[in-house]
Amino acid sequence: MTLLLTSFTTWLAHQKSNSSDDLLAIIASKNTSKDYFLRQLPVDVDLASNLAIAILKKIQPQGIICCGMAESRKQLTIESNATCNENCLLTSLDLQPLISKLSHSAISHDAGKFVCEGLYYQVLQYLEKSDLSIPCIFVHVPILNKDNESIIVQDFQTILEYLSY
Repeated sequence: MTLLLTSFTTWLAHQKSNSSDDLLAIIASKNTSKDYFLRQLPVDVDLASNLAIAILKKIQPQGIICCGMAESRKQLTIESNATCNENCLLTSLDLQPLISKLSHSAISHDAGKFVCEGLYYQVLQYLEKSDLSIPCIFVHVPILNKDNESIIVQDFQTILEYLSY
């Protein structure tokens, strides 16, 4: 079982790192599976989407978890949908059973109207147009600190396990 995991680089001068990439670095150091880490995507919808879809085509994963930083959020949030103009695409994954297994995460219905939502929308659209039934979610990651890192890593590992089965 191979999962495609993506993260972004920073986009504002005050950011020393992107928490989505920090989380994937931690997960990669503990990961013994065949997961594919596509880290530090550029903060550009077209470039990020093209890179992610090219890797998706190449490795043909069984699941996709795109990640982005949400500086104002306090817990992991799994996005239920992505919108572009008037179009809305939903994840094919039933999020309720997943969220019930997590202790510090929530479902969000607002992916942020930025590059995160753009990437999520483009990947979901590609899956739909290609008639691929690969589960894909977008996870927003809060700033990691000593107080929340272990619980966020634990929840994310549970997400990985859930999508791997």
